[in-house]
Amino acid sequence: MKRLLIALQFLTIIPVKNSMTIKDADVAGSSSAFVIVGLIQGILLVVTGYVSGRVFHPDLVIGIILLVLVLSNGGFHLDGLADTFDAIAAKSEGNIDIDKQKRLLIMKDSKTGPIGVIAIVFALALKYLSLKNISYFSPFTYYSSLMLMPILSKWTMVISMFYGKPAREDGLGRIFINNIRGKDVVISTLILFSILILLQVFFSYYIPSGQYIFYAVLLVTMYFLCHAWIHFFHKKFGGLTGDTLGAISEITEIIFLLMVVAWSRLSI
Repeated sequence: MKRLLIALQFLTIIPVKNSMTIKDADVAGSSSAFVIVGLIQGILLVVTGYVSGRVFHPDLVIGIILLVLVLSNGGFHLDGLADTFDAIAAKSEGNIDIDKQKRLLIMKDSKTGPIGVIAIVFALALKYLSLKNISYFSPFTYYSSLMLMPILSKWTMVISMFYGKPAREDGLGRIFINNIRGKDVVISTLILFSILILLQVFFSYYIPSGQYIFYAVLLVTMYFLCHAWIHFFHKKFGGLTGDTLGAISEITEIIFLLMVVAWSRLSI
């Protein structure tokens, strides 16, 4: 429960009161509950989509869903995405080490540059258009996508923290990356598998044929993409930061939705 409360404090704006003494190991260990936080967000999105769908036009419903998603974590991950892309877009000085330090300084700047704004706009636009496409498929595909989107993004953050290294010697990202254990990854992955299995069991009548194959392809793809992102960010920044983890979360959600659209269309 302690780890879940810490994860809720870190990933959402839910006002959780925690008077317990928190150590670095506790903060890193909360990563095992990231997927549960994603599940809570996913259920919130499903409820939002269903309730608002009783009143509003489907296009407006998707906008409301994305608004709830952003508000539920205070735009934390979008801010990381913007800072990351602002830093990546920095002009090179011709020296690898100097470039890395320059990008890290840009990432710490509280101001959002034009590239960061563009990244946010495209991220939200791609999510909106993808969800609009998915809404034309079966209700199961639509609502399960709403639920799994934040779950998978949290899982890829855990995977990235475990295999990555910190780019800085300070910051919250360093605490997670330096202290996360294999046990936390295993727990997070088992929770994810359990959610997918429960979807198969309770909604077997509504699930499209070959859905379990899609889940297998999805997880393998996300796992290897995590390694690709880690390699890229290590090259650009010398490691991972809290901002790059937020960027990974946002990119994961986009790729997941695109994969749902592509798989559903190819399966028809």
